Amino acid sequence: MAAAAASASALPVLLLFLLPLSFAAGARSPCFTSFFSFGDSITDTGNQMLLAPDGNLPHCCFPPYGETYFGRPSGRCSDGRLIVDFIAEHLGLPLLTPFPGKLHSNDFPLGANFAEGGATALDFHFLAEKGIYNTHTNLSLQVEIDRFKELLATICSSPSECKDYLSKSLILLGEIGGIDYNRAFFEDVASDKIIAIVPYVVAEIGKSVKQLVELGAVTILIPGNLPIGCWPGYLTKFWSPNKEDYDPLSGCLLWYNNFAQHHNKLLQQEIVRLQKLYPHTNLMYGDYFGSATRFHRHPEKFGFTGSAVVACCGGGGPYNYNESLICGNPGSKACAQPSTYVNWDDHHFTEAAYRIVAKDVLEGPFSTPRFNASCLVGRTTDTGRHSSY
Repeated sequence: MAAAAASASALPVLLLFLLPLSFAAGARSPCFTSFFSFGDSITDTGNQMLLAPDGNLPHCCFPPYGETYFGRPSGRCSDGRLIVDFIAEHLGLPLLTPFPGKLHSNDFPLGANFAEGGATALDFHFLAEKGIYNTHTNLSLQVEIDRFKELLATICSSPSECKDYLSKSLILLGEIGGIDYNRAFFEDVASDKIIAIVPYVVAEIGKSVKQLVELGAVTILIPGNLPIGCWPGYLTKFWSPNKEDYDPLSGCLLWYNNFAQHHNKLLQQEIVRLQKLYPHTNLMYGDYFGSATRFHRHPEKFGFTGSAVVACCGGGGPYNYNESLICGNPGSKACAQPSTYVNWDDHHFTEAAYRIVAKDVLEGPFSTPRFNASCLVGRTTDTGRHSSY
């Protein structure tokens, strides 16, 4: 891998740092006894930190990341918790510990997180053939699935035992594919070439669903892409003098949001196809885009009185994004009240925004089919620092 694994001796120490030690056992979901997740930095709870080469930690590993809930950087690219964390809370399960590989199942009794910042849906070499280069990592979704299989082999001793175990597990597969597109757009790859890789990204997600189902997974939540035209990074790089290029309600770039919706449309079609192929499963589409569009267009209704398009943390500019001075770097600055902003940095939400998306998907109308309310035992807690940090 391009990102070298941390030494074996350092892993236990890092895991203790990342583990939510203050979790107290209480009511748990009657439907799910474990929880596993895959994806990129939207879902990563520490794998990028664990796998980074010595002296080359990603910017998400430095203050002010993590300040709202954990009181210090936790490996999450936000000021606090992510969607995956709020899902865990709703299930009455602890926040997922990252799984960087080569560890035993005893460290992950209730699930694990395989997502890593910078991960793509498509293989590094496939993207390179298309002129898209990921300089952060060559980790793809298939590598994450392979790590899951590695861990699963230590949890259950036979295929039938694994099927029984996974039948009571919730799988969060994504969001994934965003980095494939981000790299391409920011490397100025022609838009028609980027549009052409969308079916490949969706097919790769479908391939992962098949592998998980064949291992025994029954319930899989598969989120779509977020409205990328609302990210401060996109708004800065692709600024346009034409008002027609922007959504009049949100100020977001229409073409890029339409592109994200194109991905989402194909993904939903793939989920429908797979559901017919595996009728015993519950494959749910998570409409992150629909949820986020509500607070992008009407931010004040959701308490976002700071901004819905400007980053809370960054290095200045109209959208507080400067590619030479990103959040976490010396000289960057964060807003005083992150909960009043939708965007934390150039392409990640604040904890406050992630909380709304998680609630909308689990409790509201933004999953297809609707999430079974009887499986939820917890509710997202108010913003506040985690007592174990």
